[in-house]
Amino acid sequence: MNASQTNATLHQLQREIANSLHSLDATQTQLRPPSRPAKWSIQQIIEHLLLTYSSTETAIIARLVKGTPTRARPTLTHRVFQFGVTKCGYFPTGRKAPEIVTPQPTTHPLSGDDLAQATAEHLARLDLLFTEAETLFGPGSQCASHAVMGPLNIDQWRKFQLVHGEHHLKQIAAIRKAHHV
Repeated sequence: MNASQTNATLHQLQREIANSLHSLDATQTQLRPPSRPAKWSIQQIIEHLLLTYSSTETAIIARLVKGTPTRARPTLTHRVFQFGVTKCGYFPTGRKAPEIVTPQPTTHPLSGDDLAQATAEHLARLDLLFTEAETLFGPGSQCASHAVMGPLNIDQWRKFQLVHGEHHLKQIAAIRKAHHV
């Protein structure tokens, strides 16, 4: 799938990721915040995003296999998170990533271009699944649940991926600025 075929929201995310990784070599993607060296490297941030895409793919595929959207209903807390993220574009900080989407220490450094390619491939697959779910369940149907935000429709899933990705792209920009790369 090429960029013109992807959903505009996911295409925007893919473009922003590619721009944030542009011209980084495999050594530079291992950079971390100088004042907080225990934090994730640029590559680990991208690997975290890739793990979230895989986790979302798994959730959507499970609903597609069942042939029905989730029956879960959002709680008031879910609705608050949904509003903040998908309507206001606010991503809360300070949450520790769940283990399932926590990247491992890097054993094979990749360049920015390689990481951008991996994200483009994942986002293309995710978009195909989103389109299939939207067709099967309807655009407003809350098709699958997010661990924190509860049941989301496809537009909310797309917006979540964008806002979450942009949250981490700010971290990459700060690392690049601190290291002058």
